Amino acid sequence: MARRTGLIDTAVEALRSRISSGEWAVGSRIPPEPALVALLGVGRNTVREAVQSLVHAGLVERRQGSGTYVLSRSEMAVTMGRQIADARQRDVVSVRRALEMEAARLAARRRTATDASDLLAKRDARARAYEGGDLDAMVATDLELHRSIVRTSGNPVLQSLYDNLLEAIGDNIRFNFVTDSHADDAHDSLVEAIVAGNPERAASETSAYLSGLLEDA
Repeated sequence: MARRTGLIDTAVEALRSRISSGEWAVGSRIPPEPALVALLGVGRNTVREAVQSLVHAGLVERRQGSGTYVLSRSEMAVTMGRQIADARQRDVVSVRRALEMEAARLAARRRTATDASDLLAKRDARARAYEGGDLDAMVATDLELHRSIVRTSGNPVLQSLYDNLLEAIGDNIRFNFVTDSHADDAHDSLVEAIVAGNPERAASETSAYLSGLLEDA
């Protein structure tokens, strides 16, 4: 029994690592059972119990006739998501302002030429999505721009906190677009400040647009 429990735990960790690393992205379908058996080198029962463990943790869900899909990258994100499910948009924006101001300040100090090119590309992708009027694309590109700024900050703790709030932040971004609180050029000055290496301006730009959202919330 101890050996079987060990095999299941090992399989769970192997699956979890692929989810947390982003190899299996949120919203994607994980490989079917036969592929997991081959991938992990364990029996079908072990795979089933490992997947079920992730289902209970809220990381994946089974969809009848379709497969198993990734819901979240970490148990912490699931827990935090449940705790703030009924949070007011104003409260979410307040937390965003605290995290994103520091992220912008650090990003301006630490950005590399590669980071700068990536942020400019993400800014342009966001503008194209806005011009196209596709709400899902608008939310996705806006969120990815913010995530890129946080990654550029080089602070792994800040990045972990932000990633674990992604669902709430994504919902807030969607709310802001639906209520027309965002414009297609809303982050141009922010990105320019980071690329120029101006920490205080980057923080100020972040504060300006999020404070504006607080006034509207």
